[in-house]
Amino acid sequence: MIILIPAYPPDARLIALVTSLRQKDPELRFVVVDDGSAEASQAVFDELREDGVHVLAHTPNRGKGYALKQGFAFIEREFPGESVVCADCDGQHRPADIALVADAVRACDEDIVLGVRAFSGAVPLRSRLGNDFTRRLFGLVTRRRLQDTQTGLRGYSPLILPWLRSIRGERFEFELSVLLGAARLRIPIREVAIQTVYLEHNASSHFRPLQDSWRIMLPLITFAGSSVFAFAVDTTALL
Repeated sequence: MIILIPAYPPDARLIALVTSLRQKDPELRFVVVDDGSAEASQAVFDELREDGVHVLAHTPNRGKGYALKQGFAFIEREFPGESVVCADCDGQHRPADIALVADAVRACDEDIVLGVRAFSGAVPLRSRLGNDFTRRLFGLVTRRRLQDTQTGLRGYSPLILPWLRSIRGERFEFELSVLLGAARLRIPIREVAIQTVYLEHNASSHFRPLQDSWRIMLPLITFAGSSVFAFAVDTTALL
C-alpha cells in the first residue's frame, strides 16, 4: 500500500502524519510530491527523504491534479500492483481515517474508495455550501449519488492508475473529473465515513474561491452538455 501526498507548501504536520501512519502500519510506503514549494519548505522534504520517503519535485507550482498524476506515474513504474491512498499534507485527514480508507481498499473489490465527510460541527460556511451544491449537481447530471464529491482522501486500485493519469485537469478540478469519468464508465465506488476536520477554519487551504470554483464547475457543465447532446442524438435517431 502506497500513501501518496501532494504537498504545497508543507510544514511539520506532514512529518507528524508520516510518523503516525508508520507507527500504525510499518508496511506502508510513502510518496510525497513537492508541487513547487518555496525554499523555506525544503527542510521538511529533506527530513522526509532521510526517513525513507520518496520525494518527487517539480517547479513551478502546477496544481494538485498535476502532482497526483506525477505520483501515479511514479508508483505505477516503481511499485507495480500496489494500491494507492491519496491524502492531504496539512492535517485535514486524520491518520486513523487514512488507515480506514487503506483498509477498505485492501478489503473490497471497488476500484475507488472515498473517505466521505458528514460536514457536521464547526465547518466553514463556504465549504459546507460549496460541497452541498457540487454534490447535488453531480447527482443531477450523473444520476449517481455521492455524499462528498470534493474529498481529497481517496483510495485507488492499481488497475486504474493508467486511467487516472489520462484524466484531464491539473488543479482542484482533477478530482471531480475523476468522479465524472467513473460515473460515465460505471467504475465501482465505495464510500467510507471519516471525521470532518477543518483546522483554523481551513486557513491552510490554497483553494481560490473564484478561480478554482470555476475550474471545478467546468467539468460538470461539460459533462451535462455532452449528456444532453447524446440524448438529442439518440432521440433523433429513434424518431
